[in-house]
Amino acid sequence: MTIYRATVLDTPDNPFAGGILRAEADAGLTVDDGIIVDRGPFAAVRSRRPGDDVVDLRAGPLLPGLIDTHVHYPQLRVIGALGMPLLEWLDQCALPEEARLADVDYARDVAREFTSALVDAGTTSALVFGSHFPAAVEALFDAATERGLRMTSGLVVGDRLLRPELHTTAARAYQDGRALADRWHGKGRSRYAVIPRFSLSCSDDLLDSCAALHADLAGSWFTSHINENPAEIAKVRELFGGSYLDSYDKHGLVGPRTVFAHNVHPGDGELELLADAGATVSHCPTSNCALGSGLFEMDRHLANGVAVALGSDVGAGTGLSLFKEGLQAYLVQRMRGLDGMTLTAAQLLYLATAAGAAALGIADQVGDLSVGKRFDAVWLRPDAGTPLEIGLRHAADADAAVGKLFALATPHDVAEVWVDAIRIKNPAPRLSGMRKSVIV
Repeated sequence: MTIYRATVLDTPDNPFAGGILRAEADAGLTVDDGIIVDRGPFAAVRSRRPGDDVVDLRAGPLLPGLIDTHVHYPQLRVIGALGMPLLEWLDQCALPEEARLADVDYARDVAREFTSALVDAGTTSALVFGSHFPAAVEALFDAATERGLRMTSGLVVGDRLLRPELHTTAARAYQDGRALADRWHGKGRSRYAVIPRFSLSCSDDLLDSCAALHADLAGSWFTSHINENPAEIAKVRELFGGSYLDSYDKHGLVGPRTVFAHNVHPGDGELELLADAGATVSHCPTSNCALGSGLFEMDRHLANGVAVALGSDVGAGTGLSLFKEGLQAYLVQRMRGLDGMTLTAAQLLYLATAAGAAALGIADQVGDLSVGKRFDAVWLRPDAGTPLEIGLRHAADADAAVGKLFALATPHDVAEVWVDAIRIKNPAPRLSGMRKSVIV
């Protein structure tokens, strides 16, 4: 067994419902076979386990692994295409790039880049929009398995209003999705998600096919987009004759294993239905701002009992760092003036960790660093003299330190990442910084 000695920051209790930041300045976490089996002040943990190895992480804070609930793997290379609304951006940037993943060698390169970038950002679990091409989805699962990530993903499907090479049929969508799920669903850390691109690009027949596949795959997830852009919403209403959420709900696709991205412009009835169904909304603030989609109404979601987590939404989002997304979520609420919520540091950490675990149905395993949880963790060690290092050194308290992490941290500050206590970033110990030693 191994004891990790660190300043540990997490949110085991929801700060939107009265929970607070849990902060221990010199904590010991004992990990056995990937599971935290003991936690407390380091001196007390050490006294109980005098023979265990110790990993000394006191040079920076230790957090739960970050959890991204909405991100597009094929869009990694088009980050930063600014100045367009959603539908124009899809037509000019995202969909041409997604079509390139028909070339499986190209897809493998992107998959390796994408999974490496997730790890570098401190993300340990993700709900990922795969590709329209089965072989490219295989490439993603292969790359995620090689890196050790917890990955929920699947084939993206559509049969209208996309580039023709991205179209499928209801029968083929089910067949291809079932074949991928048979290979990957529940294997290792991989799970399958049923993913219509959005109802705008899906006929009723195709959504029926998605519902059938979701029903046939025990423990599968469902994810898509909703209420992102006013022009998109108007077109969905024209096609389906009802609200955006109705276009999914009439096919039985709204439930506790549903995650919808965006929901920037929801109706009151949609919020009520989302809450009653136990579905989650993935808030993607840098994407919403970059595309000019609107300012997310966090207060309305929470007042209606709708669960919210964070998503990076790469490539409309401006990077894979959930620290950046948390900061942007904070800024969006500030820009809403009196209607906005002033998000606390603890709430930002919760949105980036435990809320994502709940959204993906893995809160019994990850999301905080309590006894009984898997040791999925990220260790930050900013370089000396950087604004983040200075800020942490002079932070008045733990809440202030977490606020500085979200204001200033970047992937460069992520020193190590673990999944199941397996180091997936910098797997060889470094001589400077992290040190592993037996303390006697």
